[in-house]
Amino acid sequence: MRATRGAARAYIAVVGAGALCGALPALRSGAGTPWVTVTLLTGLYLACELPGRGPFLGSSVPIRAGSFFPLLLAAAFLLPPAAAALVAVPGSLVGRVERPPATARRVWRAAQLAVTVWAASSVHGLLGGPATLGGTGRLPDLPHALLPACAAALAFSLVLAALDGSILAVAERVPLRRVWSGLLPRSLGPHLVHGLAGLMMAVLWRGPYGPLSALIVLLPMYISCWVFAQYHREHAAHRATIRALVQAVDIKDTYTRGHSERVGRASVLIAGELGMDQDRLEVVRFAGILHDVGKLGVPTRVLRKDGPLTPEERQVIELHPEYGHEIVRGIGFLGEARAAILHHHERLDGSGYPYGLSGREIPEFARVVAVADAFDAMTSTRSYRRGRPVAAALEELKRCAGTQFDPQMVRALVRGLDRHGWSAVTTAVTADEPGVPGPGDGGARAARPGGPSRVPPPQPPADGIGAAPGTQSPADRRG
Repeated sequence: MRATRGAARAYIAVVGAGALCGALPALRSGAGTPWVTVTLLTGLYLACELPGRGPFLGSSVPIRAGSFFPLLLAAAFLLPPAAAALVAVPGSLVGRVERPPATARRVWRAAQLAVTVWAASSVHGLLGGPATLGGTGRLPDLPHALLPACAAALAFSLVLAALDGSILAVAERVPLRRVWSGLLPRSLGPHLVHGLAGLMMAVLWRGPYGPLSALIVLLPMYISCWVFAQYHREHAAHRATIRALVQAVDIKDTYTRGHSERVGRASVLIAGELGMDQDRLEVVRFAGILHDVGKLGVPTRVLRKDGPLTPEERQVIELHPEYGHEIVRGIGFLGEARAAILHHHERLDGSGYPYGLSGREIPEFARVVAVADAFDAMTSTRSYRRGRPVAAALEELKRCAGTQFDPQMVRALVRGLDRHGWSAVTTAVTADEPGVPGPGDGGARAARPGGPSRVPPPQPPADGIGAAPGTQSPADRRG
């Protein structure tokens, strides 16, 4: 939260006061609070939160505090509401925070979880749990314990989502509709699973295992946290690999600066309209970002040449898809992206390169990246010409659909832009950005203001978006 004064501070104080009021009955003398159980559960949650302040078992990624919500839900099942609210407080006050102000965030977290656990325990008590301090309520036997436990987990999720959304609205001034949109659906499933784990712990706790049940349940959870941390670290390494490759291309060929990220974004836009799942969306984004990585193997003098390319130089630059494929061939997580890097200059009519594939012989990701690549090149503003309007670029893509581009991908881009829009690039760069597949990577640039006009050399039919031999590609691009 950026601010802790004013409304945000007042809101934290209100929630904190509510948490205090909920927990006060357990602190009164003679209230019959089961202090042994409270102390054990509080200590366990505190012990779980402490490793979250740093790397876990050698991982560079700290474990998440939410991974131990089953312990709080077990407290809601085993204890009356007032006593259950106490369990979350010490651990939350010492737990990890990612951003300052640390004190305000810890106080908020303690108050939030105390209120949430109190609400879950209250709902559980209404359906047969230990609702009052010193009362005779006990944990129902299975399978009768499932309904109260699921209802308590639902209450836990609802209250936590409501508090998470409201603090964002107050502290960050984010509209309520925006912060709550999708918040509960994303958290409800995990919290119901946490509820079942908490119920298992509570049942074993009341059985012959006692507090040892916490170890039985928490040890697998610690292992799952470690596995998640390893996955998170591996994913971060993937992103770092992508960034390093893109930066290397940007340093060598200033024409590509910013282009790669935009092609990745447009590729995801197209793939999303095609209904690809989340894992494939990430891979197609990698394909778009890395489609020109093969330029690392092209001589810099060719990439930065101001005049028209000779036929020999054009042949050299047309090798960049194969160079790119060789560079990324050993990077396993790229998957289908490797084929897209190799084939994004193929044309539907078979006149593209490097292998002259046609129609459905061209991999799906390559057909996606081809359209995204062309669209960004035409809409990007360059030092010697303004970018085309989005509508004009789409008309050009439609005109070339069926010969150079897959009509399905063009239609998906049109739908995606209608749905999400597009931020046009307005900052001129010093030279062509690669973007439109097709030109034989040597199409001459348009005449620049105040400079001599350059006449494009004769080019084969593959040399442009629908460009006839001897004409200049509308995208004016190289590669």
